[in-house]
Amino acid sequence: MRRQTRLDREARRSKSSTKVSTNHSIFKRFLIFILWVGIICCFSGLFLLYGPYSGFRDWYISTAMGTMRHQYLAEMFYDKETVDDCLSRNKIIEVSGTTDASKVEFTVDDNKVPFANEYEEAVLKRSDKNNDYKIIPIKEDKFTGYLTVIYDPSRVKLVTTSKLGVSGEYLSEISKKHDSLVAINAGGFEDEGGEGTGSTGIGTIISKGKVVSELPYNQNIGGLIGFNSENVLVLDSKLNKEGIRDGVTFYPFFILNGEVSKTLGNGGAGRAPRTAIGQRADGKVLFLVIDGSRTLGRGATYQDEIKILQRYGAINAANLDGGTSTCMTVGDRLVNNPTSKDGDGRSRLIVSAFILTKDDSDDGDHTVVDNKLN
Repeated sequence: MRRQTRLDREARRSKSSTKVSTNHSIFKRFLIFILWVGIICCFSGLFLLYGPYSGFRDWYISTAMGTMRHQYLAEMFYDKETVDDCLSRNKIIEVSGTTDASKVEFTVDDNKVPFANEYEEAVLKRSDKNNDYKIIPIKEDKFTGYLTVIYDPSRVKLVTTSKLGVSGEYLSEISKKHDSLVAINAGGFEDEGGEGTGSTGIGTIISKGKVVSELPYNQNIGGLIGFNSENVLVLDSKLNKEGIRDGVTFYPFFILNGEVSKTLGNGGAGRAPRTAIGQRADGKVLFLVIDGSRTLGRGATYQDEIKILQRYGAINAANLDGGTSTCMTVGDRLVNNPTSKDGDGRSRLIVSAFILTKDDSDDGDHTVVDNKLN
């Protein structure tokens, strides 16, 4: 009996030892696996950053350098010579000058059949629910977005945060305070270290014919983007403010009097969320927002924006502030999906916005927003 008990104990010890040994073996193999994964990831990262293929390197550098907050991500891995070389091969050669207002002839006879193409039909065939604007979804491989067609340019205005010089406001707040139908973010603002509050605009801000803010504009591209008293979208690289009722300064210009800026490589700013404004030869205004994520390589390049704006008939068009500022609202409700650094889905605090004001006969069409929320 004692001999049997002893044998049982030895058997249990043997099983326990085997189990521990098996556990150690599994753990050892797991560590080896993690080590190899780490080595492979390390070499893959080094290959992408410094290997012979320049595609990833150009995307990485131009995307980082195209931001106000994350340029250090490029400078951390590459010297100045490499960064400068990348940006020289990936840039926009911008059309410059000023808008020729005579090229814009306002028309209201939209429903001409047959339409020239599907894009003209999308613009000119107005919604039964709304005679003042129409929102067209944009879907591409690397981004989604919205294009709003505004049929009466006289009702497009430039407004600012009510706390100008102190703090910016969310676009939804600005839109609500001004009782707008549709709104997009407009000009840039001082953003040192990516911690700007949207209080202080870059360059000139004009609202209702008055200069409400004016600081140095230090960019060598772009310029004034605004509407004159004849409701023509004026782009002026010389920053001439005469006759402008509502506008901001930003960059770059995409299309000027039908002439298109040329992009080399990815345009020098990589992929990111984007905002742009344009006007067709018939006077209709285009608001464009593109969603995306810099970290995931999603969003639009400058060339993508140009193609969309051309497709829908813009003869004058310019880029506006993008990234985490990109936002569009219907009323005070979001249309797009902003990439807020706070993760609150409200974009950032911004300094200015282009809005479509209401008239006596319209209360807005919330179809796009309602469909998104349902």
